[in-house]
Amino acid sequence: MKRWIAFALSAALLGSLSLPAMAEPEPEEETADVRLARVTESVKNTLDLDTDEFTDFYGDVSQQELGTTWSLRWTGDSLSLNVEALEDGTVVGYWRNDNTNSYRYSPNLPAFPKGDVEQAKAAASDFFQKVLDPATESVKLDEFPGYERLNRTSYSFYGQILLNGLPSPLSFSMEVRSSDNVVTNFYRDAPSTSFLGNIPSATPAVSRADAEKALRTTRNLELIYVTSEEDDARAVLRYVPKDEATLYVDAQTGELVEPGSGRYRTTMASGAAPEEMEMAADADNGSAKRSLNEVELSGVAKMEGVLDANALDGRVRNESAYQLGDYTLVSSQYRLVKDDGEEGVENVLCTMRYSKKDAEDPWQDSRTFTVNARTGEVRSLWGNGKWDKDRKSVVTLSRAQEIAQAFLGRFTSTAAQMPLYATNDTTAEGNYAYNFTFARKVNGYFYPSNTCVLSVDRMTGAICGVQYNYDRNISFEAPRDLVSADAAMDAWMGTFDVKLAYRYLDKSLNPAVPLESKLIDAGYTQFYSLLLSYALETEDYCPGIDAKTGEPVVFPQESGAEISYDDIAGDAAEAEIARLAAYGIGYDGGAFRPAKDLTQWDAVCLLASTSGWRLNPEKADDDMKNSVYETAYRMGALTREERNENAVLTRGDLVKLLLNSAGYGAVANLSGIFTCPYTDSAEIPAADMGYAALASGFGLASGTYAGSAAATRADAAQMLCRLMERDV
Repeated sequence: MKRWIAFALSAALLGSLSLPAMAEPEPEEETADVRLARVTESVKNTLDLDTDEFTDFYGDVSQQELGTTWSLRWTGDSLSLNVEALEDGTVVGYWRNDNTNSYRYSPNLPAFPKGDVEQAKAAASDFFQKVLDPATESVKLDEFPGYERLNRTSYSFYGQILLNGLPSPLSFSMEVRSSDNVVTNFYRDAPSTSFLGNIPSATPAVSRADAEKALRTTRNLELIYVTSEEDDARAVLRYVPKDEATLYVDAQTGELVEPGSGRYRTTMASGAAPEEMEMAADADNGSAKRSLNEVELSGVAKMEGVLDANALDGRVRNESAYQLGDYTLVSSQYRLVKDDGEEGVENVLCTMRYSKKDAEDPWQDSRTFTVNARTGEVRSLWGNGKWDKDRKSVVTLSRAQEIAQAFLGRFTSTAAQMPLYATNDTTAEGNYAYNFTFARKVNGYFYPSNTCVLSVDRMTGAICGVQYNYDRNISFEAPRDLVSADAAMDAWMGTFDVKLAYRYLDKSLNPAVPLESKLIDAGYTQFYSLLLSYALETEDYCPGIDAKTGEPVVFPQESGAEISYDDIAGDAAEAEIARLAAYGIGYDGGAFRPAKDLTQWDAVCLLASTSGWRLNPEKADDDMKNSVYETAYRMGALTREERNENAVLTRGDLVKLLLNSAGYGAVANLSGIFTCPYTDSAEIPAADMGYAALASGFGLASGTYAGSAAATRADAAQMLCRLMERDV
């Protein structure tokens, strides 16, 4: 797909990279070295580069789908610079490496990032002014606040490139080093290498109101039962989207159009079989035989009544609808599981894979069953088959539905409560099977969480897929006082905004156009073009409309890792608690409880949150506590022998815990070298003197040490904040 040419040009050849005065040849007559010199000079002017400090230069050229990309590399004693540019000199990539890292590694307590985001934004803005086309391109850095991560030494910016002031599918990413606000990393999509044609006019001929009317016709709601988010044993009625197509409104013609699905070749791959489970078997190593102990005998008892593979094979083959006459059992793996819905009940399942005899690809034409290893009852079936859109079906859709319906009646006693809910016929696209979904129906409404999905082979009529889920322990709310479908649709549309933007649209390729002809030769059937269009967009996730209240069920999108509290306003530690929360450090549950005495478990939870844990200390179970303590052990905060969850920590205990977690325990335990400036330094035990001295240096304590006083959660936040301001 790509053709590479590499050039290592000497300083004598390049000089200042300015060309001799002569008539410029036609582009197709330019030699590679002249092209490289021209592109390099353009890049240097664009970026205002002074390259005198470099000792070597190298240039590569790559022929991409829509054009040529040059990769320019300068190297020196302690600095390297890579720039990617198009043939016209447009800079699309920039990487600067002067042996500084953008991430400060620490195995212990992390540190806050350094720098000022506003200064970094200003540096990013200056860089964009150099590399963007001012006539059409811009970015709004105010919408990208500068993503910070603990231990980072740079600010990251990424988002959309605006075209004519409107959102577009083009994106950028950039890193600005926080110590000196130097851009170290930049990459962008360019119009000329992303889509065919020019950028359309930004002036629409269709009004936003007319676009909204057209887009409303693409929305379709159905009233069904769904599992309540508050109680997973209860189902509620909700209007939810059904068969929604994502369509745009052409802002010039008003027509509904399908979005760009991709610029690559259209190929269909056969579905992958589920991962086969393996059960380890003990190998006979020739050692003397020993009697089994009680634990081993208990494990053996769990396999009581389990059938061997041959017996299970016979039971599976008893169902003629699977049509396994031409298939051979090639593997079987047993595993012990806990059955859902049966508390504490363990069962043995067997995964059995069948391959068609004499198949060219044994995996492509296979059947994988999961069965109860004691009864042979089929739990699920996954089938693989070859996709072929040119193959003619032998079995009709209606006949396949009859086969599926008859099989359902034999497969489950719940068949009478599960009428046909949906038919998925993708055989025209090459699928080897029809798919039918039968769903539970209660009070006249479907409950699609309880379904049986059956696949029927379009050539043989065999049942080649079975996925079944039916929970008998669900209660259903009564269908009374429901809002109308029209009211639900109004509420549903109210969750969206109609946005005018540039979006990708698939364009069929024309062999009469040279560039498009090349794409066809490369195997493409279509490629992106750009369309000014309206579409429905939303920031929050809304799965539907509550059928009782008519209100949207909305789940706001998480805005990063930030935690919020309702009980810190006015507290002396408010600023520190809020600063930690902005990085996801703190307690889940909406309350910090600053005045609460700090237990060891509270402190461990706070420390572990610096490593990504986020939990409510009052609601953690034993398994969770063990996992969180393991994090504290790895950080060096305390040892397993020191674990005492409910112990209330003193301020001295808290200092030790924090400094140990930051890796300063060894230094703090040096004896005879520390002095402390505290008014109560005479009361500090000799063993704690090193910790107290370091606490003063890091600003964890001042004036009075008060090491024996009980610590609070507010103390923990303030000390942790001071320690995370250190350099690492």
